[in-house]
Amino acid sequence: MNGIGEKAGMFVTTHQVRVRYAETDQMGVVYYANYLVWFELGRVELMRSLGLAYSQMEIDDSCILPVVEAKCRYRSPARYDDEILIETRPALLRGSVLKFAYRILRKAPEGEEAKLLAEGETVHVVCDAELNRKHLPERYVTALRSLMAGN
Repeated sequence: MNGIGEKAGMFVTTHQVRVRYAETDQMGVVYYANYLVWFELGRVELMRSLGLAYSQMEIDDSCILPVVEAKCRYRSPARYDDEILIETRPALLRGSVLKFAYRILRKAPEGEEAKLLAEGETVHVVCDAELNRKHLPERYVTALRSLMAGN
């Protein structure tokens, strides 16, 4: 299940994954750092849904997006074999700063509501390979702003 949401101001992409055993700790609970990995997966899939790719940004535009801040608030544990939904949206684009917001949910059976497991955000600074700030290429700005309309 992957898709782009319809409503402005809501999470615009959803990517589904199943929790692997390797992502859990001895208690069978997902290790906390894996949520940040899922945030990255959400960002990559959001860009892909727009017809854009991180790899091409690096090659064609000499841009990288290092994470300069990451926040995650854990609400409920994810466990081995859970089907989870990664919801991602661009939350801020100002100059060379870009922020994404995320929600991680446990997929619910048909007719029930998904359970919020974690929510967070990452802040990125657009840089060249030498980590000098630069502006995001216009095609990325246009695509991301189109998702942010109405926020």
